[in-house]
Amino acid sequence: MKEIDYYLTSSSPFNYLGFKPIQDVATKHGYTLNIRPVNIRGIWAETGAVPPAERPVIRQRMRLIELERFALHRGVPLNKEPKFFPVDPTLADQTIISLIEQGENPQPYMAGIFAYVWAHEKNIADEETLFNLLKEHNHNPETTLTLAKSTTITTIRDTNTQLAVKAGALGVPSYVLNGECFWGQDRISLLDEAITTERSFING
Repeated sequence: MKEIDYYLTSSSPFNYLGFKPIQDVATKHGYTLNIRPVNIRGIWAETGAVPPAERPVIRQRMRLIELERFALHRGVPLNKEPKFFPVDPTLADQTIISLIEQGENPQPYMAGIFAYVWAHEKNIADEETLFNLLKEHNHNPETTLTLAKSTTITTIRDTNTQLAVKAGALGVPSYVLNGECFWGQDRISLLDEAITTERSFING
Protein backbone atom coordinates (compact mmCIF):
# COMPACT_ATOMS: atom_id res chain seq x y z
CA MET A 1 0.00 0.00 0.00
CA LYS A 2 1.34 3.45 -0.93
CA GLU A 3 1.31 5.52 2.25
CA ILE A 4 3.07 8.45 3.87
CA ASP A 5 2.86 8.84 7.64
CA TYR A 6 2.35 12.53 8.33
CA TYR A 7 3.16 13.71 11.87
CA LEU A 8 1.88 17.15 12.78
CA THR A 9 0.47 19.48 15.39
CA SER A 10 -2.17 22.12 14.78
CA SER A 11 -0.16 25.07 16.08
CA SER A 12 2.93 24.68 13.90
CA PRO A 13 3.50 27.34 11.22
CA PHE A 14 5.56 24.86 9.24
CA ASN A 15 2.58 22.50 9.06
CA TYR A 16 0.61 25.42 7.66
CA LEU A 17 3.28 26.23 5.08
CA GLY A 18 3.79 22.62 4.02
CA PHE A 19 0.25 21.28 4.04
CA LYS A 20 -0.76 21.90 0.42
CA PRO A 21 2.67 20.83 -0.91
CA ILE A 22 2.52 17.45 0.88
CA GLN A 23 -1.06 16.99 -0.30
CA ASP A 24 0.09 17.73 -3.84
CA VAL A 25 2.92 15.19 -3.66
CA ALA A 26 0.61 12.51 -2.26
CA THR A 27 -1.93 13.16 -5.03
CA LYS A 28 0.73 13.25 -7.73
CA HIS A 29 2.02 9.80 -6.82
CA GLY A 30 -1.24 8.22 -5.67
CA TYR A 31 -0.21 8.00 -2.02
CA THR A 32 -2.44 8.11 1.05
CA LEU A 33 -1.52 10.48 3.88
CA ASN A 34 -1.77 8.78 7.25
CA ILE A 35 -2.48 11.84 9.38
CA ARG A 36 -1.05 11.49 12.87
CA PRO A 37 -1.36 14.48 15.24
CA VAL A 38 1.25 14.37 18.03
CA ASN A 39 2.15 16.05 21.29
CA ILE A 40 5.07 18.15 20.07
CA ARG A 41 6.40 18.62 23.59
CA GLY A 42 6.68 14.85 23.85
CA ILE A 43 8.89 14.82 20.77
CA TRP A 44 10.96 17.75 22.02
CA ALA A 45 11.52 15.96 25.33
CA GLU A 46 13.16 13.10 23.42
CA THR A 47 15.14 15.23 20.96
CA GLY A 48 16.43 17.99 23.23
CA ALA A 49 14.46 20.77 21.54
CA VAL A 50 12.65 23.56 23.38
CA PRO A 51 9.70 25.85 22.55
CA PRO A 52 10.55 28.85 20.32
CA ALA A 53 10.38 31.39 23.15
CA GLU A 54 13.03 29.45 25.10
CA ARG A 55 15.54 29.33 22.25
CA PRO A 56 18.50 31.71 21.92
CA VAL A 57 17.56 35.06 20.42
CA ILE A 58 19.55 34.39 17.26
CA ARG A 59 17.55 31.20 16.64
CA GLN A 60 14.27 32.99 17.32
CA ARG A 61 15.18 35.65 14.79
CA MET A 62 16.15 33.11 12.14
CA ARG A 63 12.88 31.24 12.68
CA LEU A 64 10.93 34.41 11.85
CA ILE A 65 13.07 35.02 8.78
CA GLU A 66 12.48 31.46 7.58
CA LEU A 67 8.75 31.80 8.14
CA GLU A 68 8.62 34.91 6.00
CA ARG A 69 10.82 33.37 3.31
CA PHE A 70 8.68 30.29 2.97
CA ALA A 71 5.40 32.19 3.11
CA LEU A 72 6.63 34.20 0.14
CA HIS A 73 7.94 31.08 -1.57
CA ARG A 74 4.68 29.18 -1.06
CA GLY A 75 2.54 32.21 -1.87
CA VAL A 76 0.44 32.02 1.28
CA PRO A 77 -0.54 34.76 3.76
CA LEU A 78 1.20 34.49 7.11
CA ASN A 79 1.40 36.61 10.23
CA LYS A 80 4.71 35.41 11.63
CA GLU A 81 3.85 36.67 15.13
CA PRO A 82 0.11 35.95 15.43
CA LYS A 83 -2.12 37.08 18.27
CA PHE A 84 -2.81 33.54 19.50
CA PHE A 85 0.64 32.00 19.65
CA PRO A 86 1.88 30.14 21.51
CA VAL A 87 -1.39 28.26 21.79
CA ASP A 88 -2.32 24.88 23.23
CA PRO A 89 -3.03 22.65 20.20
CA THR A 90 -4.31 19.67 22.18
CA LEU A 91 -8.04 19.97 21.52
CA ALA A 92 -7.54 20.95 17.87
CA ASP A 93 -5.20 17.98 17.36
CA GLN A 94 -7.70 15.68 18.98
CA THR A 95 -10.61 16.90 16.85
CA ILE A 96 -8.56 15.84 13.82
CA ILE A 97 -8.09 12.37 15.30
CA SER A 98 -11.78 12.31 16.20
CA LEU A 99 -12.75 12.93 12.58
CA ILE A 100 -10.41 10.17 11.40
CA GLU A 101 -11.92 7.76 13.93
CA GLN A 102 -15.37 8.65 12.59
CA GLY A 103 -14.21 7.74 9.08
CA GLU A 104 -14.27 11.31 7.82
CA ASN A 105 -11.69 13.21 5.78
CA PRO A 106 -10.13 15.81 8.10
CA GLN A 107 -7.93 17.56 5.54
CA PRO A 108 -10.10 20.56 4.56
CA TYR A 109 -10.78 21.15 8.26
CA MET A 110 -7.05 20.90 9.01
CA ALA A 111 -6.29 23.55 6.41
CA GLY A 112 -8.81 25.74 8.20
CA ILE A 113 -7.17 25.18 11.60
CA PHE A 114 -3.70 26.04 10.29
CA ALA A 115 -4.97 29.19 8.60
CA TYR A 116 -6.90 30.20 11.71
CA VAL A 117 -3.65 30.53 13.65
CA TRP A 118 -1.31 31.89 10.99
CA ALA A 119 -3.57 34.02 8.80
CA HIS A 120 -6.82 34.80 10.61
CA GLU A 121 -5.89 35.57 14.25
CA LYS A 122 -8.18 32.88 15.69
CA ASN A 123 -7.69 30.96 18.93
CA ILE A 124 -7.68 27.22 18.19
CA ALA A 125 -7.61 26.39 21.90
CA ASP A 126 -11.13 27.82 22.14
CA GLU A 127 -13.82 25.14 21.88
CA GLU A 128 -16.39 27.47 20.32
CA THR A 129 -13.91 28.41 17.60
CA LEU A 130 -13.40 24.74 16.75
CA PHE A 131 -17.14 24.10 16.94
CA ASN A 132 -17.79 26.76 14.32
CA LEU A 133 -15.00 25.53 12.06
CA LEU A 134 -16.26 21.95 12.25
CA LYS A 135 -19.74 23.13 11.37
CA GLU A 136 -18.37 25.18 8.47
CA HIS A 137 -16.79 22.01 7.06
CA ASN A 138 -20.00 19.99 7.43
CA HIS A 139 -18.83 17.85 10.35
CA ASN A 140 -20.90 17.18 13.46
CA PRO A 141 -19.37 19.53 16.05
CA GLU A 142 -21.01 17.99 19.12
CA THR A 143 -20.03 14.42 18.29
CA THR A 144 -16.55 15.37 17.15
CA LEU A 145 -15.72 17.46 20.21
CA THR A 146 -17.14 14.93 22.66
CA LEU A 147 -15.05 12.15 21.15
CA ALA A 148 -12.02 14.45 20.91
CA LYS A 149 -12.02 14.88 24.69
CA SER A 150 -12.18 11.13 25.36
CA THR A 151 -9.42 8.94 26.76
CA THR A 152 -9.47 6.94 23.53
CA ILE A 153 -8.42 9.94 21.44
CA THR A 154 -5.86 11.12 24.00
CA THR A 155 -4.28 7.68 23.88
CA ILE A 156 -4.11 7.74 20.07
CA ARG A 157 -2.30 11.10 20.16
CA ASP A 158 0.16 9.76 22.73
CA THR A 159 0.75 6.67 20.60
CA ASN A 160 1.31 8.86 17.53
CA THR A 161 3.94 10.78 19.52
CA GLN A 162 5.77 7.58 20.39
CA LEU A 163 5.61 6.39 16.79
CA ALA A 164 7.03 9.71 15.59
CA VAL A 165 10.01 9.46 17.93
CA LYS A 166 10.58 5.84 16.93
CA ALA A 167 10.52 6.88 13.26
CA GLY A 168 13.20 9.51 13.88
CA ALA A 169 11.08 12.65 13.81
CA LEU A 170 12.85 15.61 15.42
CA GLY A 171 9.81 17.87 15.18
CA VAL A 172 6.86 18.65 12.95
CA PRO A 173 5.94 18.32 10.24
CA SER A 174 7.62 14.99 9.66
CA TYR A 175 6.82 12.65 6.80
CA VAL A 176 7.77 8.98 6.90
CA LEU A 177 8.06 7.08 3.64
CA ASN A 178 8.83 3.35 3.85
CA GLY A 179 10.52 3.89 7.22
CA GLU A 180 12.59 6.91 6.13
CA CYS A 181 11.84 10.18 7.93
CA PHE A 182 11.80 13.54 6.18
CA TRP A 183 11.69 16.28 8.82
CA GLY A 184 10.37 19.69 7.86
CA GLN A 185 8.23 21.14 5.10
CA ASP A 186 11.41 22.17 3.31
CA ARG A 187 12.14 18.45 2.75
CA ILE A 188 8.99 17.78 0.74
CA SER A 189 10.88 18.11 -2.55
CA LEU A 190 13.31 15.42 -1.35
CA LEU A 191 10.39 13.18 -0.46
CA ASP A 192 8.94 13.77 -3.91
CA GLU A 193 12.28 12.86 -5.47
CA ALA A 194 12.56 9.69 -3.37
CA ILE A 195 9.17 8.51 -4.62
CA THR A 196 9.87 9.49 -8.23
CA THR A 197 13.27 7.77 -8.43
CA GLU A 198 12.33 4.79 -6.24
CA ARG A 199 15.74 5.10 -4.68
CA SER A 200 16.85 2.89 -1.80
CA PHE A 201 16.15 3.64 1.86
CA ILE A 202 18.58 6.02 3.58
CA ASN A 203 19.30 5.45 7.25
CA GLY A 204 22.28 7.05 8.97
